Amino acid sequence: MSSLLFSPLEIGGMTVPNRIAVAPMCQYSADDGTANDWHLQHWMMLGMSGAGSITIEATGVERRGRITHGCLGLYSDENEAVIARGLAAARRVAPVGTKFGIQLGHAGRKASTATPWLGRAPLKPHEDAWQTVAPSAIAQAPGWHVPEALDEAGIERIIDAFGSAAVRAVRTGLDFVELHGAHGYLIHEFFSPVSNKRTDQWGGSLENRMRFALAILRTVRKAVPASMPLGIRLSVTDWVDGGFNPDEAVTVAKALKADGLVFVCASSGGVAHDAKIAEIPSYQVPLAEKIRREAAIATRAVGLIDDPLVAERIVADGKADLVALGRGFLADPRWAWRAAAALGEPLHLVAQYHRAASLVTKWASQPAKAKENA
Repeated sequence: MSSLLFSPLEIGGMTVPNRIAVAPMCQYSADDGTANDWHLQHWMMLGMSGAGSITIEATGVERRGRITHGCLGLYSDENEAVIARGLAAARRVAPVGTKFGIQLGHAGRKASTATPWLGRAPLKPHEDAWQTVAPSAIAQAPGWHVPEALDEAGIERIIDAFGSAAVRAVRTGLDFVELHGAHGYLIHEFFSPVSNKRTDQWGGSLENRMRFALAILRTVRKAVPASMPLGIRLSVTDWVDGGFNPDEAVTVAKALKADGLVFVCASSGGVAHDAKIAEIPSYQVPLAEKIRREAAIATRAVGLIDDPLVAERIVADGKADLVALGRGFLADPRWAWRAAAALGEPLHLVAQYHRAASLVTKWASQPAKAKENA
């Protein structure tokens, strides 16, 4: 029987050639929001990977919406022009049909921090720190910046910034847009009672807490062609009592779907600094399955998935429509080639690398043999 992982999928009018996705991964290497040579090689590498869809990293819709000074942005003409050039180069080396998207977001109270390799700590004044914003003036964790609670004008300005960034995304030639509603960043901060203590129309009930995301989605939907699929990465649970939970996430997914959303990448956590998360392989797959089943929307499973046989089973069992890898592709940029060999699918290597096909097949068979001999 043919592999379902390598079967095409239609999402909101866009057809991806297989169910393997590259998850958005921040590179923390931009120059004031603008991509550079690092991104060029990174995107071209991912383009050659064989994944059916590739989502560019979390990209700030305004300068203060970046996580770090090195985060990518899409708020200036220079940001836009360099992404367009890099995307064109990546397409030239990618298999025909590969789809490229971007994750638009705002870091909210988790902005103004150091890069991971410098500790992720909040920036100090001499490090060119900036004022962070959030639904409520509650710091992410002890010792973090206290964000400014957004007023009505600030909320509307950020909603408009998402629309402007979406217009730029269309002009760069990207195929789809994903909103970042996960990991404790601004959209998630509005969803979660942990970070949203507002008493106006933007807080309190779930209907109010999801209003920000719905307003962004509607603005982005108007800004892009009807044929461009829109999705969201959603932290389905905060992993703490009294936080955003899977049942609320289903309600949010249904509401967003009614306004034009076509897929959900089911992630979790990030808003509560003291959450206890058992990060084991496939730990978030049940979240994708719940959203898919109860909201009747396409889902992407993500989180410590790196075994092709496991990825195949996730799709075959109907737990998710796509499987996304992040670290897996950093460790093995040819993961999709190896998965094809492991699952008995034809190898579609770029012509210049086709002489390696037999070696890819040999390496793919070794883990299976090792398990048989164990």
